[in-house]
Amino acid sequence: MQPQVTEKKPLLNVKGLKKYFPVKTPLGRTVEHVKAVNDVSFKLFEGETYGLVGESGCGKSTTGRTILGLDNPTEGELLYKDQNILDDPKKSFVKLKKDFQMVFQDPFSSLNPRQRIGSILEEPLIIHNIASKQKRMDMVMEILHKVGLSSDNYYHYPHEFSGGQRQRIGIARALIINPKIIICDEPVSALDVSTQSQIINLMQELQKEYKLTYLFIAHDISVVRHISDRIGVMYLGKIVEEAETEDLISNPSHPYSQALLSAVPLPEPSIKKERIILKGDIPSPLNPPSGCFFHTRCPIAEDICSEKVPVRKEIRPNHFVSCHLVD
Repeated sequence: MQPQVTEKKPLLNVKGLKKYFPVKTPLGRTVEHVKAVNDVSFKLFEGETYGLVGESGCGKSTTGRTILGLDNPTEGELLYKDQNILDDPKKSFVKLKKDFQMVFQDPFSSLNPRQRIGSILEEPLIIHNIASKQKRMDMVMEILHKVGLSSDNYYHYPHEFSGGQRQRIGIARALIINPKIIICDEPVSALDVSTQSQIINLMQELQKEYKLTYLFIAHDISVVRHISDRIGVMYLGKIVEEAETEDLISNPSHPYSQALLSAVPLPEPSIKKERIILKGDIPSPLNPPSGCFFHTRCPIAEDICSEKVPVRKEIRPNHFVSCHLVD
């Protein structure tokens, strides 16, 4: 008798998440909706990094903000440890704030310029009523060392640091209350290449030490591939392809994923590869195209693409694609 294989349970299961922003007339009447996130589903497993990648304006950051409760979802389910956060969002998000944290894209604007670093890092501990005043100071000193900064930085202000150092402070602030999930919203896009690699290495080291789970949001697929276990490719509010990192990088199946990867420069200039140039601009989320949202720019689109919405299908183990033309 064959032993039963139990499917691994996700730490966070995002089901059919939607976030629509109303467009109102000067008199306050809603006339349209911007469909920023339009039926997004994926799973986050404990200890992994899930990369969410796509062009600017595709809804990546809104997805992260909606999961964190910074934007109220229009529809969908957020199952954290099998509990639907959206059943009672006000109560749930307050209760789970300690388990969910965020590292923002611009580290300078996310730090209060009038507060010293010690005060900024102590604030989450005060909010969650963690430890005494002296113990909080010790915890701040410890986390500063963990992210590669010195104890002296406790008394400095944000403007006294470089971009990379400020992002280390942002990571320290997210980490200090020992969260389970950290949503990283373009955490290295504002940094130069050498600093990017330092921050990514730091995040990987901290992930191993604290058993963290990351949702890593970025527009640069070459950055995402270095840190992610799985990647979801997003276009106009939808995930069009999802697979384990090496599988997606070596065998992209959706035409949009292929175009994104063709734009990644190769380390050896002598190696030539064909660049896929997409025609036109991303359609407006106010009025997305019928059928497959990508058909207006797709180089291989057929009649069915404009008529029917493609169904998500598994083309290889753990490799999912939403495309009529992929078998």
